[in-house]
Amino acid sequence: MWITVILLIILLYGLACLGVYLLQEWFIFRPEKLPPDFKYQYEYPFEEFFLYPEPQAVINGLLFKLPRSKGVIFYVKGNSRSVKGWGKFARDFLGKDYDFYMIDYRGFGKSRGKRSENAIYHDCQMAYNHLKTLYPEEKIIIYGRSMGSGFATYIAAQNQPQKLILDSPYYNFLETARRFVPFLPVAQLIKYHIRTDWWMPKVKCPVFILHGTKDRLIPFKSGKKLSQLNQNGTLIPIEDAGHNNLPRFAAYHDHLYAILNGVQRRYMYNSGIKASYD
Repeated sequence: MWITVILLIILLYGLACLGVYLLQEWFIFRPEKLPPDFKYQYEYPFEEFFLYPEPQAVINGLLFKLPRSKGVIFYVKGNSRSVKGWGKFARDFLGKDYDFYMIDYRGFGKSRGKRSENAIYHDCQMAYNHLKTLYPEEKIIIYGRSMGSGFATYIAAQNQPQKLILDSPYYNFLETARRFVPFLPVAQLIKYHIRTDWWMPKVKCPVFILHGTKDRLIPFKSGKKLSQLNQNGTLIPIEDAGHNNLPRFAAYHDHLYAILNGVQRRYMYNSGIKASYD
Protein backbone atom coordinates (compact mmCIF):
# COMPACT_ATOMS: atom_id res chain seq x y z
CA MET A 1 0.00 0.00 0.00
CA TRP A 2 2.79 2.42 0.89
CA ILE A 3 4.50 1.77 -2.41
CA THR A 4 1.24 2.57 -4.22
CA VAL A 5 0.85 5.82 -2.26
CA ILE A 6 4.44 6.84 -2.98
CA LEU A 7 4.05 6.08 -6.70
CA LEU A 8 0.80 8.05 -6.78
CA ILE A 9 2.48 11.05 -5.13
CA ILE A 10 5.36 10.86 -7.62
CA LEU A 11 2.88 10.65 -10.51
CA LEU A 12 0.88 13.66 -9.29
CA TYR A 13 4.07 15.65 -8.70
CA GLY A 14 5.27 14.82 -12.20
CA LEU A 15 1.93 15.84 -13.71
CA ALA A 16 2.06 19.13 -11.79
CA CYS A 17 5.56 19.82 -13.16
CA LEU A 18 4.44 18.94 -16.69
CA GLY A 19 1.37 21.15 -16.38
CA VAL A 20 3.41 24.17 -15.24
CA TYR A 21 5.93 23.65 -18.04
CA LEU A 22 3.36 23.23 -20.82
CA LEU A 23 0.81 25.82 -19.64
CA GLN A 24 3.11 28.54 -18.33
CA GLU A 25 2.49 30.91 -21.27
CA TRP A 26 -1.23 30.77 -20.44
CA PHE A 27 -0.57 31.46 -16.74
CA ILE A 28 1.95 34.27 -17.36
CA PHE A 29 0.44 36.10 -20.34
CA ARG A 30 -3.19 37.00 -21.02
CA PRO A 31 -3.03 38.59 -24.47
CA GLU A 32 -5.83 40.28 -26.34
CA LYS A 33 -5.34 39.75 -30.09
CA LEU A 34 -6.53 42.33 -32.61
CA PRO A 35 -7.05 41.97 -36.38
CA PRO A 36 -4.48 43.79 -38.57
CA ASP A 37 -7.11 46.27 -39.78
CA PHE A 38 -8.30 47.23 -36.28
CA LYS A 39 -8.69 51.01 -35.88
CA TYR A 40 -7.66 52.55 -32.56
CA GLN A 41 -9.83 55.34 -31.24
CA TYR A 42 -8.83 57.76 -28.47
CA GLU A 43 -9.74 61.25 -27.43
CA TYR A 44 -6.08 62.29 -27.62
CA PRO A 45 -3.96 62.71 -30.81
CA PHE A 46 -1.81 59.65 -31.51
CA GLU A 47 0.27 57.93 -34.16
CA GLU A 48 0.33 54.19 -34.82
CA PHE A 49 3.64 52.58 -35.80
CA PHE A 50 5.11 49.19 -36.64
CA LEU A 51 8.60 47.80 -35.96
CA TYR A 52 10.06 44.70 -37.60
CA PRO A 53 12.62 42.99 -35.32
CA GLU A 54 13.05 39.88 -37.52
CA PRO A 55 11.31 37.94 -40.31
CA GLN A 56 7.83 36.75 -39.28
CA ALA A 57 7.76 39.22 -36.37
CA VAL A 58 6.11 42.62 -36.13
CA ILE A 59 5.71 44.95 -33.15
CA ASN A 60 2.79 47.37 -33.09
CA GLY A 61 2.68 50.45 -30.91
CA LEU A 62 1.18 53.86 -30.27
CA LEU A 63 2.66 57.30 -29.68
CA PHE A 64 0.43 59.95 -28.10
CA LYS A 65 1.81 63.43 -28.77
CA LEU A 66 1.30 66.90 -27.37
CA PRO A 67 2.05 70.08 -29.34
CA ARG A 68 4.81 70.97 -26.85
CA SER A 69 5.87 68.29 -24.39
CA LYS A 70 8.57 68.10 -21.74
CA GLY A 71 9.63 64.65 -22.94
CA VAL A 72 8.22 61.18 -23.52
CA ILE A 73 7.21 58.24 -21.32
CA PHE A 74 8.16 54.80 -22.66
CA TYR A 75 5.44 52.79 -20.91
CA VAL A 76 6.31 49.07 -20.64
CA LYS A 77 2.95 47.51 -19.85
CA GLY A 78 1.72 44.53 -17.85
CA ASN A 79 0.91 40.97 -18.93
CA SER A 80 -2.71 41.31 -20.07
CA ARG A 81 -4.82 42.81 -22.85
CA SER A 82 -3.37 44.98 -25.62
CA VAL A 83 -2.45 48.62 -26.14
CA LYS A 84 -6.12 49.13 -27.07
CA GLY A 85 -7.01 49.02 -23.37
CA TRP A 86 -3.70 50.23 -21.95
CA GLY A 87 -3.95 53.39 -24.04
CA LYS A 88 -6.25 54.88 -21.41
CA PHE A 89 -3.21 55.42 -19.16
CA ALA A 90 -1.88 57.97 -21.63
CA ARG A 91 -4.03 60.62 -19.95
CA ASP A 92 -2.08 60.24 -16.68
CA PHE A 93 1.05 61.46 -18.48
CA LEU A 94 -0.36 63.74 -21.17
CA GLY A 95 -2.01 65.67 -18.36
CA LYS A 96 1.46 66.16 -16.86
CA ASP A 97 2.85 67.46 -20.20
CA TYR A 98 4.58 64.27 -21.38
CA ASP A 99 4.12 62.33 -24.61
CA PHE A 100 3.25 58.64 -24.17
CA TYR A 101 4.81 55.72 -26.10
CA MET A 102 3.84 52.06 -25.78
CA ILE A 103 4.24 48.76 -27.65
CA ASP A 104 2.47 45.42 -27.55
CA TYR A 105 4.46 42.28 -26.82
CA ARG A 106 4.50 39.55 -29.45
CA GLY A 107 1.15 37.79 -29.57
CA PHE A 108 -0.66 40.83 -28.12
CA GLY A 109 -2.84 43.17 -30.17
CA LYS A 110 -1.46 43.47 -33.69
CA SER A 111 2.05 42.34 -32.70
CA ARG A 112 3.10 38.97 -34.08
CA GLY A 113 5.97 36.53 -33.66
CA LYS A 114 7.31 33.87 -31.32
CA ARG A 115 7.46 35.23 -27.78
CA SER A 116 10.33 34.57 -25.34
CA GLU A 117 12.13 36.46 -22.59
CA ASN A 118 15.03 37.34 -24.88
CA ALA A 119 12.67 38.34 -27.69
CA ILE A 120 10.90 40.81 -25.40
CA TYR A 121 14.24 42.29 -24.29
CA HIS A 122 15.19 42.66 -27.95
CA ASP A 123 11.86 44.22 -28.94
CA CYS A 124 11.93 46.71 -26.06
CA GLN A 125 15.46 47.77 -27.01
CA MET A 126 14.38 48.15 -30.63
CA ALA A 127 11.49 50.34 -29.47
CA TYR A 128 13.89 52.40 -27.35
CA ASN A 129 16.17 52.85 -30.37
CA HIS A 130 13.14 54.01 -32.34
CA LEU A 131 12.34 56.53 -29.60
CA LYS A 132 15.88 57.88 -29.75
CA THR A 133 15.28 58.88 -33.37
CA LEU A 134 12.36 61.03 -32.17
CA TYR A 135 13.60 62.42 -28.84
CA PRO A 136 17.00 63.13 -27.26
CA GLU A 137 17.76 60.42 -24.72
CA GLU A 138 17.75 62.89 -21.82
CA LYS A 139 14.02 63.42 -22.48
CA ILE A 140 13.10 59.72 -22.38
CA ILE A 141 11.62 58.37 -19.14
CA ILE A 142 11.04 54.61 -18.86
CA TYR A 143 7.98 53.50 -16.90
CA GLY A 144 7.57 49.78 -16.13
CA ARG A 145 4.26 48.45 -14.84
CA SER A 146 4.03 45.05 -13.05
CA MET A 147 5.24 42.42 -15.56
CA GLY A 148 6.82 45.23 -17.61
CA SER A 149 8.90 46.43 -14.67
CA GLY A 150 11.57 43.79 -15.27
CA PHE A 151 11.88 44.57 -18.97
CA ALA A 152 11.89 48.31 -18.21
CA THR A 153 14.76 47.86 -15.73
CA TYR A 154 16.73 45.87 -18.29
CA ILE A 155 16.34 48.63 -20.89
CA ALA A 156 17.27 51.34 -18.38
CA ALA A 157 20.42 49.38 -17.48
CA GLN A 158 21.47 49.16 -21.14
CA ASN A 159 20.85 52.82 -21.96
CA GLN A 160 20.92 56.34 -20.49
CA PRO A 161 17.31 57.47 -20.00
CA GLN A 162 16.45 60.46 -17.84
CA LYS A 163 14.64 58.40 -15.19
CA LEU A 164 13.26 54.93 -14.49
CA ILE A 165 9.86 54.65 -12.80
CA LEU A 166 8.62 51.26 -11.64
CA ASP A 167 4.99 50.60 -10.76
CA SER A 168 4.35 47.55 -8.51
CA PRO A 169 7.56 45.75 -9.54
CA TYR A 170 8.73 42.25 -8.62
CA TYR A 171 12.21 41.56 -7.23
CA ASN A 172 12.60 38.99 -9.98
CA PHE A 173 10.01 36.92 -11.78
CA LEU A 174 11.50 33.65 -10.54
CA GLU A 175 10.84 34.67 -6.93
CA THR A 176 7.28 35.67 -7.81
CA ALA A 177 6.59 32.29 -9.46
CA ARG A 178 7.91 30.45 -6.40
CA ARG A 179 5.31 32.20 -4.25
CA PHE A 180 2.53 30.45 -6.18
CA VAL A 181 4.07 26.98 -6.59
CA PRO A 182 6.69 26.71 -3.80
CA PHE A 183 6.65 22.92 -3.90
CA LEU A 184 7.84 22.68 -7.53
CA PRO A 185 11.36 23.15 -9.02
CA VAL A 186 10.29 26.44 -10.62
CA ALA A 187 13.78 27.48 -11.77
CA GLN A 188 13.95 24.38 -13.96
CA LEU A 189 10.39 24.65 -15.27
CA ILE A 190 9.65 28.25 -16.19
CA LYS A 191 11.07 29.98 -19.25
CA TYR A 192 10.83 33.52 -17.81
CA HIS A 193 13.18 34.37 -14.95
CA ILE A 194 13.39 38.16 -15.61
CA ARG A 195 16.07 38.99 -13.06
CA THR A 196 15.17 42.57 -12.21
CA ASP A 197 17.51 42.27 -9.24
CA TRP A 198 20.43 41.67 -11.63
CA TRP A 199 19.74 44.76 -13.72
CA MET A 200 18.80 47.20 -10.97
CA PRO A 201 22.38 47.83 -9.69
CA LYS A 202 23.44 48.65 -13.27
CA VAL A 203 20.87 51.42 -13.76
CA LYS A 204 22.69 54.78 -13.67
CA CYS A 205 19.71 57.15 -13.80
CA PRO A 206 17.43 58.00 -10.83
CA VAL A 207 15.02 55.16 -10.00
CA PHE A 208 11.57 55.68 -8.45
CA ILE A 209 9.45 52.78 -7.23
CA LEU A 210 5.73 53.32 -6.63
CA HIS A 211 4.21 50.39 -4.75
CA GLY A 212 0.91 49.81 -2.97
CA THR A 213 1.29 48.84 0.69
CA LYS A 214 -1.57 46.32 0.35
CA ASP A 215 -0.44 44.71 -2.90
CA ARG A 216 -1.31 41.01 -2.55
CA LEU A 217 -0.03 39.89 -5.97
CA ILE A 218 3.47 41.42 -5.74
CA PRO A 219 4.11 42.32 -2.09
CA PHE A 220 5.33 45.76 -1.08
CA LYS A 221 8.53 44.15 0.23
CA SER A 222 9.52 43.33 -3.37
CA GLY A 223 9.65 47.01 -4.25
CA LYS A 224 11.48 47.74 -1.01
CA LYS A 225 14.18 45.14 -1.73
CA LEU A 226 14.62 46.48 -5.27
CA SER A 227 15.04 50.05 -4.06
CA GLN A 228 17.91 48.92 -1.82
CA LEU A 229 19.87 47.54 -4.78
CA ASN A 230 20.49 50.95 -6.34
CA GLN A 231 22.04 53.96 -4.63
CA ASN A 232 19.78 56.18 -6.74
CA GLY A 233 16.66 54.19 -5.85
CA THR A 234 13.71 55.73 -4.01
CA LEU A 235 10.75 53.74 -2.73
CA ILE A 236 7.44 55.62 -2.61
CA PRO A 237 4.64 53.72 -0.85
CA ILE A 238 1.06 54.34 -1.90
CA GLU A 239 -0.77 53.69 1.35
CA ASP A 240 -3.66 51.19 1.20
CA ALA A 241 -3.27 50.67 -2.57
CA GLY A 242 -3.32 47.17 -4.07
CA HIS A 243 -1.77 45.89 -7.28
CA ASN A 244 -4.13 47.17 -9.96
CA ASN A 245 -5.53 50.35 -8.47
CA LEU A 246 -2.67 52.81 -7.95
CA PRO A 247 -4.15 55.42 -10.36
CA ARG A 248 -7.28 55.58 -8.19
CA PHE A 249 -5.27 57.14 -5.38
CA ALA A 250 -4.59 60.86 -5.31
CA ALA A 251 -1.22 60.20 -3.68
CA TYR A 252 -0.10 58.27 -6.78
CA HIS A 253 -0.77 61.24 -9.08
CA ASP A 254 0.76 63.66 -6.59
CA HIS A 255 4.00 61.69 -6.39
CA LEU A 256 4.05 61.00 -10.14
CA TYR A 257 3.73 64.72 -10.87
CA ALA A 258 6.57 65.47 -8.45
CA ILE A 259 8.83 62.81 -10.03
CA LEU A 260 8.16 63.95 -13.60
CA ASN A 261 8.60 67.63 -12.83
CA GLY A 262 11.59 67.43 -10.51
CA VAL A 263 9.78 68.69 -7.40
CA GLN A 264 11.93 68.37 -4.29
CA ARG A 265 10.27 66.19 -1.67
CA ARG A 266 11.02 64.07 1.36
CA TYR A 267 8.94 61.12 2.47
CA MET A 268 8.93 58.80 5.47
CA TYR A 269 7.24 55.45 5.17
CA ASN A 270 6.22 52.96 7.82
CA SER A 271 9.65 51.46 8.35
CA GLY A 272 10.90 54.87 9.43
CA ILE A 273 13.39 55.14 6.55
CA LYS A 274 13.43 58.54 4.89
CA ALA A 275 13.48 58.94 1.13
CA SER A 276 14.00 62.09 -0.91
CA TYR A 277 13.82 62.72 -4.62
CA ASP A 278 14.12 65.48 -7.16
